[in-house]
Amino acid sequence: MTERIVGILSDTHGWLDPQFATLFEDAEVILHAGNIGDTAVLEAMEQIAPVRAVYGNIDGRELRHLPEEEVVELGGLRIGLLHIAGQPKRPNRQARAFIRRERLDLFICGHSHVPVVGRVDGCVWLNPGAAGRQGFHSERHALRLRIGAERAYSLERIHLGPRSTRGVTS
Repeated sequence: MTERIVGILSDTHGWLDPQFATLFEDAEVILHAGNIGDTAVLEAMEQIAPVRAVYGNIDGRELRHLPEEEVVELGGLRIGLLHIAGQPKRPNRQARAFIRRERLDLFICGHSHVPVVGRVDGCVWLNPGAAGRQGFHSERHALRLRIGAERAYSLERIHLGPRSTRGVTS
């Protein structure tokens, strides 16, 4: 079995870092955990790889066609996406119910803009942190998931640089 690559990001808030064209060029799929911010971001990601995404609290009407929860099966792993979930030590009710109901192996959320890896009910909890330039975070991050044989996987945290607002026009 060849290794499967998955790009994971959240909270782009209407801006897609040009680095993603190279960082995710080998990705089978990109998983976006909400707060996309603009359909142009979704369209730009689709030029890199197929996208599975959920909507977030800042996503407007044009993105409301996206589901609130999404389950993706890759390499024998059940991966769930939900934007607002709390944190691993205090997951909100929806996140805990989603993890249990769907028997997830990996759970991906966003909203807090803080990169987190934890565990809830036997499920690995991932928040990639914010990839966009808007918000209270000082550094931007994403994740690359590598899925190998027999459900083995590894994660790579990608540091995208500071949350610079220089040149931001929107």
